[in-house]
Amino acid sequence: QVQLEESGGGSVQAGDSLRLSCVASGNPATIGYAAWFRQAPGNQREGIVSFNTRTTTTVYADSVKGRFTFSRDIAKGTHTLFLQMDSLKPEDTAMYYCATNPRVRMVDGLLLPTSYNYWGQGTQVTVSS
Repeated sequence: QVQLEESGGGSVQAGDSLRLSCVASGNPATIGYAAWFRQAPGNQREGIVSFNTRTTTTVYADSVKGRFTFSRDIAKGTHTLFLQMDSLKPEDTAMYYCATNPRVRMVDGLLLPTSYNYWGQGTQVTVSS
């Protein structure tokens, strides 16, 4: 089992940057895929990036491609997932969640919420114009 805790959200102006963090504890070595999702009020949860821990392949949603960057740090048994968000826009305003699953291989559904087993509580990002 994996426990996830996000941090780093806040209120910024359009064009600013934020870096979100997600600390994975419990049994992070079992993580197969890691992802970031976001959900704005009244909207469905949107997958924005998925990372394959074995191949280190990263997939981005078109809405964030070129502006957001996923990275990972493994140190002393602690796995931390990062989401660097640059050139933020008001439409990026949402609650951001990290999520993982233990799968070895996924053919599709990389950015679907139903593909992930473990979720953090979320961190709020608000971008004003």
